[in-house]
Amino acid sequence: MEENKQEEQTNIIEEMRIGEILKLLPHRYPFLLVDRLKNVVPGESGIGIKNVTMNEEFFQGHFPENPVMPGVLQIEAMAQTAGIIVLTAFPEEERSGNSVYFMTVDEVKFRKPILPGDVIEFYVKKEQAVRNVFKFRGEAKVDGKLVSQATFSAMVFKKA
Repeated sequence: MEENKQEEQTNIIEEMRIGEILKLLPHRYPFLLVDRLKNVVPGESGIGIKNVTMNEEFFQGHFPENPVMPGVLQIEAMAQTAGIIVLTAFPEEERSGNSVYFMTVDEVKFRKPILPGDVIEFYVKKEQAVRNVFKFRGEAKVDGKLVSQATFSAMVFKKA
Protein backbone atom coordinates (compact mmCIF):
# COMPACT_ATOMS: atom_id res chain seq x y z
CA MET A 1 0.00 0.00 0.00
CA GLU A 2 2.77 2.46 0.95
CA GLU A 3 4.61 1.58 -2.26
CA ASN A 4 1.55 2.53 -4.39
CA LYS A 5 1.27 5.86 -2.59
CA GLN A 6 4.93 6.65 -3.30
CA GLU A 7 4.52 5.60 -6.94
CA GLU A 8 1.54 7.98 -7.33
CA GLN A 9 3.53 10.86 -5.86
CA THR A 10 6.47 10.35 -8.24
CA ASN A 11 4.11 10.59 -11.23
CA ILE A 12 2.98 14.10 -10.28
CA ILE A 13 3.98 16.86 -12.69
CA GLU A 14 4.53 19.75 -10.29
CA GLU A 15 4.24 22.46 -12.92
CA MET A 16 3.54 22.89 -16.62
CA ARG A 17 4.23 26.26 -18.21
CA ILE A 18 2.76 27.73 -21.38
CA GLY A 19 5.36 26.15 -23.72
CA GLU A 20 4.34 22.66 -22.64
CA ILE A 21 0.63 23.55 -22.82
CA LEU A 22 1.01 24.78 -26.40
CA LYS A 23 2.52 21.40 -27.37
CA LEU A 24 -0.57 19.58 -26.05
CA LEU A 25 -3.53 21.80 -26.97
CA PRO A 26 -4.42 23.15 -30.42
CA HIS A 27 -5.95 26.29 -28.87
CA ARG A 28 -4.26 29.66 -29.42
CA TYR A 29 -4.95 33.27 -28.51
CA PRO A 30 -7.60 34.44 -27.84
CA PHE A 31 -9.06 31.02 -27.05
CA LEU A 32 -6.28 29.45 -24.99
CA LEU A 33 -7.64 29.95 -21.47
CA VAL A 34 -5.07 28.19 -19.30
CA ASP A 35 -1.72 29.85 -18.51
CA ARG A 36 -0.17 27.18 -16.31
CA LEU A 37 -0.90 23.88 -14.57
CA LYS A 38 0.30 22.48 -11.28
CA ASN A 39 0.06 19.19 -9.39
CA VAL A 40 -0.89 17.20 -12.49
CA VAL A 41 -1.42 13.48 -11.95
CA PRO A 42 -1.41 12.28 -15.60
CA GLY A 43 -4.82 11.00 -16.65
CA GLU A 44 -6.32 11.74 -13.22
CA SER A 45 -6.29 15.31 -11.89
CA GLY A 46 -4.61 18.69 -11.85
CA ILE A 47 -5.01 22.41 -11.26
CA GLY A 48 -5.17 24.81 -14.21
CA ILE A 49 -4.37 28.47 -13.62
CA LYS A 50 -5.70 31.48 -15.52
CA ASN A 51 -4.55 35.04 -14.84
CA VAL A 52 -7.48 37.27 -15.78
CA THR A 53 -6.52 40.72 -17.07
CA MET A 54 -8.49 43.67 -18.39
CA ASN A 55 -6.77 43.03 -21.74
CA GLU A 56 -8.88 39.90 -22.34
CA GLU A 57 -10.68 40.24 -25.67
CA PHE A 58 -14.04 39.14 -24.23
CA PHE A 59 -14.21 42.12 -21.84
CA GLN A 60 -14.80 44.45 -24.81
CA GLY A 61 -18.36 43.17 -25.01
CA HIS A 62 -18.92 41.39 -21.66
CA PHE A 63 -19.51 43.98 -20.26
CA PRO A 64 -17.68 47.26 -21.08
CA GLU A 65 -18.93 49.10 -17.97
CA ASN A 66 -18.82 46.05 -15.69
CA PRO A 67 -16.25 43.48 -16.95
CA VAL A 68 -17.16 39.90 -15.98
CA MET A 69 -15.59 36.71 -17.37
CA PRO A 70 -18.27 34.78 -19.31
CA GLY A 71 -19.38 31.56 -17.67
CA VAL A 72 -18.98 29.52 -20.82
CA LEU A 73 -15.30 30.48 -20.91
CA GLN A 74 -14.90 29.32 -17.32
CA ILE A 75 -16.25 25.92 -18.34
CA GLU A 76 -14.03 25.91 -21.45
CA ALA A 77 -10.98 26.59 -19.27
CA MET A 78 -11.94 23.61 -17.08
CA ALA A 79 -12.23 21.49 -20.23
CA GLN A 80 -8.83 22.66 -21.50
CA THR A 81 -7.34 21.73 -18.13
CA ALA A 82 -8.96 18.28 -18.43
CA GLY A 83 -7.60 17.88 -21.98
CA ILE A 84 -4.07 18.52 -20.75
CA ILE A 85 -4.54 16.07 -17.86
CA VAL A 86 -5.74 13.34 -20.27
CA LEU A 87 -2.99 13.92 -22.83
CA THR A 88 -0.20 13.79 -20.22
CA ALA A 89 -1.18 10.15 -19.62
CA PHE A 90 -0.14 9.25 -23.20
CA PRO A 91 3.48 8.45 -24.03
CA GLU A 92 5.18 11.64 -25.20
CA GLU A 93 5.50 10.45 -28.81
CA GLU A 94 1.70 9.87 -29.00
CA ARG A 95 0.49 13.11 -27.39
CA SER A 96 0.49 15.24 -30.53
CA GLY A 97 -1.39 12.51 -32.38
CA ASN A 98 -4.49 12.89 -30.22
CA SER A 99 -7.21 15.52 -29.76
CA VAL A 100 -9.72 15.88 -26.92
CA TYR A 101 -13.28 16.97 -27.75
CA PHE A 102 -16.02 18.17 -25.40
CA MET A 103 -19.11 15.93 -25.30
CA THR A 104 -21.36 16.98 -22.41
CA VAL A 105 -21.65 19.61 -19.68
CA ASP A 106 -23.87 19.06 -16.63
CA GLU A 107 -24.51 20.37 -13.14
CA VAL A 108 -23.11 23.82 -13.92
CA LYS A 109 -23.29 26.45 -11.19
CA PHE A 110 -21.93 29.98 -11.22
CA ARG A 111 -21.54 31.35 -7.72
CA LYS A 112 -19.57 34.58 -8.01
CA PRO A 113 -18.36 36.79 -10.89
CA ILE A 114 -14.75 36.59 -12.05
CA LEU A 115 -13.23 40.03 -12.59
CA PRO A 116 -10.06 41.49 -14.11
CA GLY A 117 -7.17 40.95 -11.71
CA ASP A 118 -8.47 37.61 -10.44
CA VAL A 119 -6.33 34.47 -10.58
CA ILE A 120 -8.53 31.44 -11.19
CA GLU A 121 -7.55 27.93 -10.16
CA PHE A 122 -9.41 25.16 -11.99
CA TYR A 123 -9.43 21.99 -9.88
CA VAL A 124 -10.22 19.16 -12.30
CA LYS A 125 -10.50 15.48 -11.40
CA LYS A 126 -11.39 12.45 -13.50
CA GLU A 127 -14.47 10.66 -12.19
CA GLN A 128 -14.73 7.91 -14.79
CA ALA A 129 -13.09 6.62 -17.96
CA VAL A 130 -14.53 4.10 -20.41
CA ARG A 131 -12.30 3.42 -23.41
CA ASN A 132 -11.68 6.87 -24.92
CA VAL A 133 -14.47 8.76 -23.06
CA PHE A 134 -13.64 10.59 -19.83
CA LYS A 135 -15.93 12.20 -17.27
CA PHE A 136 -14.59 15.01 -15.07
CA ARG A 137 -15.65 17.21 -12.19
CA GLY A 138 -14.29 20.74 -12.18
CA GLU A 139 -14.33 23.58 -9.69
CA ALA A 140 -13.07 27.11 -10.31
CA LYS A 141 -11.78 29.01 -7.30
CA VAL A 142 -10.56 32.57 -6.77
CA ASP A 143 -8.70 33.23 -3.52
CA GLY A 144 -9.78 29.77 -2.35
CA LYS A 145 -13.49 30.56 -2.81
CA LEU A 146 -15.66 28.51 -5.18
CA VAL A 147 -16.82 30.65 -8.13
CA SER A 148 -18.12 27.99 -10.54
CA GLN A 149 -18.39 24.24 -10.96
CA ALA A 150 -19.44 21.63 -13.50
CA THR A 151 -19.26 18.01 -14.51
CA PHE A 152 -18.39 17.33 -18.12
CA SER A 153 -17.20 14.62 -20.46
CA ALA A 154 -14.77 14.51 -23.33
CA MET A 155 -13.60 12.03 -25.93
CA VAL A 156 -10.05 11.42 -27.13
CA PHE A 157 -9.68 11.05 -30.91
CA LYS A 158 -6.63 9.84 -32.73
CA LYS A 159 -5.80 12.36 -35.47
CA ALA A 160 -6.05 10.95 -38.96
